[in-house]
Amino acid sequence: MNDMVLQKLEGGLLTITMNRPERKNALNPDMVRGLVEAARRAADDPEVRAVLFKGAGGSFCVGGDVKSMAEGRAPLPFEQKLANLRRGMEVSRILHQMPKPVVAQLDGAAAGAGLSMALSCDLRIASESCKITTAFAKVGFSGDYGGTYFLTQLLGSARARELYLMSPVLTAKEAHAIGMVTKVVPDAEIDAAAHELALSLAQGPSIALGFIKRNINNAEHLALEDCFDGEAIHHTRCGDTEDHKEAAKAFVEKRKPTFKGA
Repeated sequence: MNDMVLQKLEGGLLTITMNRPERKNALNPDMVRGLVEAARRAADDPEVRAVLFKGAGGSFCVGGDVKSMAEGRAPLPFEQKLANLRRGMEVSRILHQMPKPVVAQLDGAAAGAGLSMALSCDLRIASESCKITTAFAKVGFSGDYGGTYFLTQLLGSARARELYLMSPVLTAKEAHAIGMVTKVVPDAEIDAAAHELALSLAQGPSIALGFIKRNINNAEHLALEDCFDGEAIHHTRCGDTEDHKEAAKAFVEKRKPTFKGA
């Protein structure tokens, strides 16, 4: 087990924790490998019904380890650097595309590739003191881990240009006001609030939630008719699930449904 990336599965909720608190969870090669492995486990393990993605030590992730980059180690060939980066970026693709909801818990700071990974998630809950920035332009990079894609899809190209070219540092409330963050809570409540939200999704109708996520992902790139076809197929499949039958029965009986992901 990679001790830079912790995994805990409980009640259908897989908590993935970046664990370099002394570096504010800056990404290095070992952590990146651990994150890709954890994301693949989340996607493939049928016991996992939702994911909470967070950082240890009161910070989410400040992006790549710039201090390590500046140490001047022997340079790799362009092709090798490209391949290494592309392998690491898979964590964002997997979290975004897998048919399970993912909640990012943002506290301390979410910057650079850290912010990109958070944007790949379905929901983002932030503490009031969290600082959020793309950061890439300030260190001479153009962006990675899907941040330009996710931010453009989320907020539109005009806002994405502003946030990448000017690289302002946003407060959590400012990020919430423009739609970057789902919810902002007091610092003392962030752990409980993020866990409660993610656990509620893990206890929800997993098949339906997965299809909802797929429908929305389809809307990012498919034509209207194709999206209609997808909605119709997924809706019909949901109608045959035990979760749907339980929800309908609970509605009639005026009680809260108990979903089993089946």
